[in-house]
Amino acid sequence: MRREQQTAFDDFVRAHADALVRMSFLLCGDQGKAEDAVQEALTRIYLRWNRLDEPLPYARRAVVNATRDQWRRFSRRELRERSAAVGDAPGPPPLLDDVVAERDRIVRALQRLPHGQRAVIVLRFWHQLSEQETANALGNSVGTVKSQTSRALERLREYLASDLLPAITPEEYR
Repeated sequence: MRREQQTAFDDFVRAHADALVRMSFLLCGDQGKAEDAVQEALTRIYLRWNRLDEPLPYARRAVVNATRDQWRRFSRRELRERSAAVGDAPGPPPLLDDVVAERDRIVRALQRLPHGQRAVIVLRFWHQLSEQETANALGNSVGTVKSQTSRALERLREYLASDLLPAITPEEYR
C-alpha cells in the first residue's frame, strides 16, 4: 500500500473505529467481542482498501458480518451458561442513574432479537441510516429492511412491556 493510501486508511480508522465498535457492541452485547469483530472487519477493509470507492458502507457490512460470524461460533453450551449467568445476575446497583438502567434494559431486549432484526435496528436507529443505506450495509432489499424493522420493533415493545426480562434462550439466537 502506498503512503497516501496508508494515510487515508489510518484517517478512516481514526474517524470511524469508535462508531463501528459501538455498532458491534449493540449487535453482540460484549465489548471484547465487539472490538475483535471490528479488528477483523478493519483487516478485511485494509486488504481491499485500494478497490473501495466508499469504505464506510463496506465497513458497516464487514462489522455486521464479523459480529455474525462470532455469534455463530457460540456453542449451545456457551449459550446455556450465558443464559444461566444472566438469569442469576442481581439487578443493577441502586446507585445507577435511571438513564443508564433504561439503556441496559434496551440493550438486553435488543440482545433477545434475532441477529438480522438486531442489525436492522442498530443500523436504522443507533446509526441513523436510511432504509436504503441499511439495505446496502446488510446486503438485503429495502423491503426486507422494512419488514425486519417492523417485526423487531414489535418484539422490542413486547420485551420492554415487562420490567422482568427472561434470560436469553438458545432458541432466540436462531
